[in-house]
Amino acid sequence: MFDTLCTAFTDAGIVAPDRVEQLDPGQLTDLIAATNRLEAVLMARRLAAVDALLWHRIAPEHDNPEREYDMVDGLMKTSAEVSALLNISSMAGQFVVHCAQTLADRLPKVAALLAAGRTDWRTVQLIINRTDLVSDDDRWKRVDESLSARLQHWGSWSRRRILTTVDALVAAVDSDAAKERRHRDAQDRSIAIKSGPNGMADVRGTVTVPEATAFDRRLSELAARVCAGDPRTMAQRRADALGALAAGRELECRCGQPDCPAAGADTGGARIVINVVATDDTISGAVDRPGYLQGYGIIDAEQVRELAGRAGRRLILFGPSDPLTYVPTAALDRAVRCRDLTCRFPGCDRAAEHCDIDHTIPFNHADPASGGLTVLENLKCLCRYHHRLKTFDPGWSEVQLPDGAVIWTSPTGRKYVTTPTGAEVFPELTFRRRRTRAQQRASRIAQARNRNHVLRPLNEARRRLHAARKREIDARKFRNHMRDMLFLFKGKPSTSPFCLWINEPYESEELPPDWTPPPPPPQPDEPPF
Repeated sequence: MFDTLCTAFTDAGIVAPDRVEQLDPGQLTDLIAATNRLEAVLMARRLAAVDALLWHRIAPEHDNPEREYDMVDGLMKTSAEVSALLNISSMAGQFVVHCAQTLADRLPKVAALLAAGRTDWRTVQLIINRTDLVSDDDRWKRVDESLSARLQHWGSWSRRRILTTVDALVAAVDSDAAKERRHRDAQDRSIAIKSGPNGMADVRGTVTVPEATAFDRRLSELAARVCAGDPRTMAQRRADALGALAAGRELECRCGQPDCPAAGADTGGARIVINVVATDDTISGAVDRPGYLQGYGIIDAEQVRELAGRAGRRLILFGPSDPLTYVPTAALDRAVRCRDLTCRFPGCDRAAEHCDIDHTIPFNHADPASGGLTVLENLKCLCRYHHRLKTFDPGWSEVQLPDGAVIWTSPTGRKYVTTPTGAEVFPELTFRRRRTRAQQRASRIAQARNRNHVLRPLNEARRRLHAARKREIDARKFRNHMRDMLFLFKGKPSTSPFCLWINEPYESEELPPDWTPPPPPPQPDEPPF
């Protein structure tokens, strides 16, 4: 079977490894995309086979009235067989069987997308992990339908964004599952210090999100208080800040300068800033919609209200901004970061708070009004790495739509669409139509009719003028031609009383721009008589 599959791959255009050097960049990217989809298809078939094997192993148990007392059941048999086949641990084998069973019984529509190669195994695995506490079949059906309707558009999404969206969906469909997950994990919180070699030690722990976020910010704050001459990296300073924090002192600068600007500086009390995105109704307790903790992800409404109760200051309104200034206002900066939540490059999950604010259409410093305005529709979050890539690699280009979606085009011409993460969690941040499509079409038709009503008489007058100018030019050409004929055949002026114009000078065959036809002569029955 395996040799036949390899031959079929080659016949289908999936080039063997020893021939890929013959392909151009466009063909190589097509090959990478095709093998990625093929990997998803093969994984779906593997899991379907595992689920079928599971049913073969548990089918005999249905007729055994004492199956609850068996030391080895069908699930254990299948897990052992799968772990042996795949050369993985027993725990990993049990997880594979669990995934196969979940897709077959609880997420059949998601499984169908995986089997068609319209999503990848990484995304499906994240979904299985984050939905395992959904309680009943009706909620599972809602989760499956909602995810399958949106999943095929997640091709450019990062791991953090997938987790954020799935967690928000689970919190909306089954808030009890999200709370149960949090309370279950909270029971396992701990701090452990394990000695290591060479005088080092490992510090590991599990704490609640607010404490972890505050601790992380505090370490970064202490590490940033040294001067620029400190030889340590940011990671080393954060590690040293842990000791300073335990000793209740400031982190000492190691620049070695006697006049170090950081020495003896009054830094004041510690101010820890935690950014949470949530609606007013959630904070007030009117609804239990989840919130988003920047740098972490989805938190339930109870945690949102807990953090809001501790906050010394809350910034809610975005406020106006000046589109002709290069640096966005603090309000516009918050609006962009709350909308995007992560870097907007395909697959990047760098938190928005650590990203740059980038102008999609470059800001024109010489003439700001000519384009590249500093407005929400032209701004997005990009981490420093992808900001430099976009700026200095002409192969990458992007177009930003009014709803915040960014269409990226790679050097080989492949297109990737990234949409704002915040719009998935908070639909209020999305671009909404002021009118329905039917209303917009009716308005467009009405505008066209009004324009035609105004332009129709103007166009009619213009057509009459053009026709009159053409008749006048044709008449002048005819008269000039007849004058030529008179000179050619007679060589002297005509004495005929008719066509007196034939003896007049030649007329110009080009009309001035302001020429208008003379008014028609009055009829015999019209005044003046």
